[in-house]
Amino acid sequence: MTEDKKIKDPEREKRKFKTARDMRELMTAYYTEAKTAEIDGSKKIAWITSGGPVEPLHAMDVIPIYPENHSAMLGASKMSVEICEVAEEMGYSRDLCSYFRGDIGSAVTKKSPIPGALPKPDFLVAANNICGTVTKWYEILSRFFDVPLFLLDTPFIHGKITKQSSEYVDAQMREFISFLEVNCGKKFDHDRFKEVAETALEGLYLWEDVLATCENRPAPMSCFDAFFFIGPIVTLRGTKECNEFYKKVLAELKQRIEDKIFAVPDEKIRLLWDNIPIWTRLRDLSELFASHGACLVADTYTNAWARTKIEGDDPVKGLGHALHLAYLNIDFQQMIEEVKGLIKRFSADGFVIHSNRSCKPYSLGQFDMARTIQEEMDIPTLIIEADQTDDRVFSEEQTKTRVEAFIETVTEKIKKAS
Repeated sequence: MTEDKKIKDPEREKRKFKTARDMRELMTAYYTEAKTAEIDGSKKIAWITSGGPVEPLHAMDVIPIYPENHSAMLGASKMSVEICEVAEEMGYSRDLCSYFRGDIGSAVTKKSPIPGALPKPDFLVAANNICGTVTKWYEILSRFFDVPLFLLDTPFIHGKITKQSSEYVDAQMREFISFLEVNCGKKFDHDRFKEVAETALEGLYLWEDVLATCENRPAPMSCFDAFFFIGPIVTLRGTKECNEFYKKVLAELKQRIEDKIFAVPDEKIRLLWDNIPIWTRLRDLSELFASHGACLVADTYTNAWARTKIEGDDPVKGLGHALHLAYLNIDFQQMIEEVKGLIKRFSADGFVIHSNRSCKPYSLGQFDMARTIQEEMDIPTLIIEADQTDDRVFSEEQTKTRVEAFIETVTEKIKKAS
């Protein structure tokens, strides 16, 4: 280690989040409970898509497990390529989602950052409000594990939710409750579900508040930190443990602002990120942007998790309505408006787009989006071509060159405006 790096280390240590340890302990406890339940049968386990109706599961004391979250862990731990190759040897195309390939490969090999891999599901729950891939993905899992599957079909929203669409999803929600009663062997507790729905709503507002701290100049965290902290709002939404954790995170962020501890101490440029993170390169990209005084202060991905709020007197109808509003279930013009709103709210100087080989619904139309943002908001844009977990797609030198050229463009624009 050079003397220069030794001098910088104390500053880096100061910027580390104290609540990162709480996060690890919370997620460890979550997976430990699930692995224990697999062994002793104390609770049912359901694998569920990230856009699925998780709150009814908590109401029935079912432990929800998210293969997508696990696949992100595979990417972050540099295990994804090896495991994706197993799926490819089974005949699954490399053009398919790397979350899917990682999930299938891990199920077959039991290789995972979690000892013994994910616990076996008792049943599966899939909602196609995030993509169409999950339909076939969960059908394959259903055959592999020989367990029941419930598929919630959420119509795509063009402009607004129609009466027919709402009634269609409401009917499926009632079917889902019957499915849970059959597979859990007990009646659905509507009072308990209402409590869970209220807890989930509180958690989503807390998550919004956490992200909103980055409106501050400089920002107390970057979207790379938000990518780390997103875990509980995905896996534990609707639990008191989730809410208590985000109260701690929010308190720490407010204290960081007061103590002038910022994600990028010399923040000169504020940027917005679009799409799922490149999980294999979080640290590399964070350091690359920070080295130029650039902070990614917000992103469409983590903000998307604040959209599905269960509101209204009837939580079953409220959840059906919320599931319609998943970010990938709305039309292109609505997405554009979301991006514009985030750019204004977080005072972004530029827009960074991850053209994600795996997630077609998220990446479709990004070149049109980049052009629209450039023309209508006079905001420079950068497109990084990569994949959420398949590192074979990532070009380090090309990405570095594009980022540096983009930073120059944004810097020049800021200078001209000042």
